[in-house]
Amino acid sequence: MAQLFHKSANNIAKASIVGAIVLAGVAGFAYTVIARSSYLTGRYIERQQPVQFSHRHHVGDDGIDCRYCHTTVETTASAGMPPTQTCMNCHSQIWNDSPYLEPVRASYRENKPIKWERVHDLPEFVYFNHSIHVNKGIGCSSCHGDVANMASVYQENTLQMEWCIACHKDPQSNLRPKSEIFNTAFDPSTLSEDEQKKLKEDYKIRSREMLTSCSMCHR
Repeated sequence: MAQLFHKSANNIAKASIVGAIVLAGVAGFAYTVIARSSYLTGRYIERQQPVQFSHRHHVGDDGIDCRYCHTTVETTASAGMPPTQTCMNCHSQIWNDSPYLEPVRASYRENKPIKWERVHDLPEFVYFNHSIHVNKGIGCSSCHGDVANMASVYQENTLQMEWCIACHKDPQSNLRPKSEIFNTAFDPSTLSEDEQKKLKEDYKIRSREMLTSCSMCHR
């Protein structure tokens, strides 16, 4: 019986298999890059706000503590957004006639909250509690970055599951003294290993197995 395929078909078949494997590898790599890109995660993208509030000015220059505006960060799951009254505590006297702040004054007069654009937005299926992180020695900047130097706040980290898990696997390296929780310039890596271990004991940090359990964040 005559041969159906030319001998060169063997080489074509081998090249096709190699090509398919290379293509699959490239596609997998491209997927991981795109999945972590700012296009999908929103990382480093500044949101346009109804009033261009500068954290650099209020926190960095004026030294206003995070808790003055985010009043519930130590006690509830949500850090809380400040009501317009909080803004007017100062701006009824400072820049009280500036056209730039008319949206704030209008919000106060009409008793309607300012519609801020959310910067850090986790999926609905993820449970995150600000108070437990703050009270266990995790500083604001560990997740939000050095906001005291951000004129316009942006999302510094991906907020993806792998990023959260990395910290839950090794929380010790991210711990800081309570006095530095709201200091966005503090670097936890400046602490010695012994100091980190002591903080882990003081804060009664749970085991790695418990911190990485699915039910910890998916409830």
